[in-house]
Amino acid sequence: MRGGYLKFGGTSKSRIALLCCSYLSPAGRKQEICSYPGQISGAKLSYRAALEASVQDLRLSRASVRFGAFELDQDAGELRREGTKVRLQEQPLQILQILLEQPGKVILREELRKRVWPSDTFVDFDHGINNAIKRLREALGDVAETPRYIETLPRRGYRFIGITEYPRHGTASSILSLAVLPLENLSRDPEQEYFADGLTEALITSLAKISAIRVTSRTTAMHYKGVHRPVPELARELGVDAVVEGAVLRSGERVRISVQLIEARTDQHLWAESYNRDLRDVLELQTEVARAVAREIQVKMTPSEQEQLARVHPVDAQAYEAYLKARYYWNKRTGEGFRRGAEYFERAIERDPSYAAAYAGLADCASSAGFWGLTSPSDGCGKAKAAARKSLEIEETAEGRTSLAIAILHYDFDIVAAEQEFRRALELNPRYP
Repeated sequence: MRGGYLKFGGTSKSRIALLCCSYLSPAGRKQEICSYPGQISGAKLSYRAALEASVQDLRLSRASVRFGAFELDQDAGELRREGTKVRLQEQPLQILQILLEQPGKVILREELRKRVWPSDTFVDFDHGINNAIKRLREALGDVAETPRYIETLPRRGYRFIGITEYPRHGTASSILSLAVLPLENLSRDPEQEYFADGLTEALITSLAKISAIRVTSRTTAMHYKGVHRPVPELARELGVDAVVEGAVLRSGERVRISVQLIEARTDQHLWAESYNRDLRDVLELQTEVARAVAREIQVKMTPSEQEQLARVHPVDAQAYEAYLKARYYWNKRTGEGFRRGAEYFERAIERDPSYAAAYAGLADCASSAGFWGLTSPSDGCGKAKAAARKSLEIEETAEGRTSLAIAILHYDFDIVAAEQEFRRALELNPRYP
């Protein structure tokens, strides 16, 4: 449930809230249905364990990696271009193999030194790696200034930025559940954490619209922010078959996002891609990534789900940035977080008065402020219901219906009306996280 009252990892807030309504009698008997932060951790772990699904083995071939006109045969240790072997010395080939292990990730020069040049090798490392990268680029027809495959990050390392494909045997997908791990903030600027966290949440929301897969909730996924452990280990804890991870780098009004899909059982990359977009196009990018993931794991979307993903409200870039900051503060679940969140939601609305999601967020902040005693209940309730109804007036969404339901449930104690709103939210998006 939104508002910080119920936290169940990997399930629908509206569905849980609807169950809570069943514990309240028609006569209006009020029972304790709220769980304060920290009280539900045991239940969350039990619920997560109960949801672990048994899956079939996914037969993959990792013997080769394709990108553009090239194919790297890992077993033969050969690079081919349209079937013809490309002559490449051992060290450039090793570097290519290392870069392709984690497409989109920065591989530090020091890591390349350790893996390609053993400690007992006496060589001018800087000259050696620069020469190897040069030869690799020549073989790929790549240019350092405008790279298609190998990107240089000065004084840091290199990154493979091309689109990769992995030949697959069979057609049935065994990936029925996945988690989106918090995107890494490559800027290293703490002031940009809100942006990476906001895009993580948005991607989770987009993927959750696909009923054929179960997506771990944002609340659960964010517990793994900054955690660097093997993917199979994390996936076992989360009870998922695959993990989506990536990184984001913002420079002014431009955004670069690298995303990869990793199968938990084999710890193998199934798909990876990098995107460069203007800030105003990030909303479209989220749905593009969601569709790409669905396509890769071979799940079918219903016409309704396809329509939901295709429906992107054009938004002012500054309004979207304010919205992401608002979500960042809102998710702190503190009095100061609710206050700052409301301020940024209001800024987003000032920039774009037709921003339905910002009104829904403002309703959540008002509900929470009243519930936690930061404002009077009547003031919080009034603002929450007004903002939620404005959101629904602009566009009917599960977010807006849930925001209105929470205000009705916690302030009016109108169980019947709240239940109607929660049910409608589930009709609009059965997998609303």
